[in-house]
Amino acid sequence: MALTREQIASIATLARLDLTSSEVPVYQDSLSRILDFVGALDRAQTTNVAPMSHPLAGLSQRLRPDVVSEQDRHEQYQANAPQVAAGLYLVPKVIE
Repeated sequence: MALTREQIASIATLARLDLTSSEVPVYQDSLSRILDFVGALDRAQTTNVAPMSHPLAGLSQRLRPDVVSEQDRHEQYQANAPQVAAGLYLVPKVIE
């Protein structure tokens, strides 16, 4: 799918990119190739392919136990703060 210069300009505006005129063709080519690749993936025949959770059958990821390894020291840290209320750090207002 070939993108036009206008489409690239619109995408750049939405992405808040300030593209120079020399960068537009580079982005035009790159994004067009990405969309062509996605189109090729979309056209791939997958009707007879069984869904899988892992590409290597019989293997799974080793997971570590979900245990707490750090002590809760928030009271110790908040003791050094200039202002604390209800377990939250109070900071000066910066927007009027």
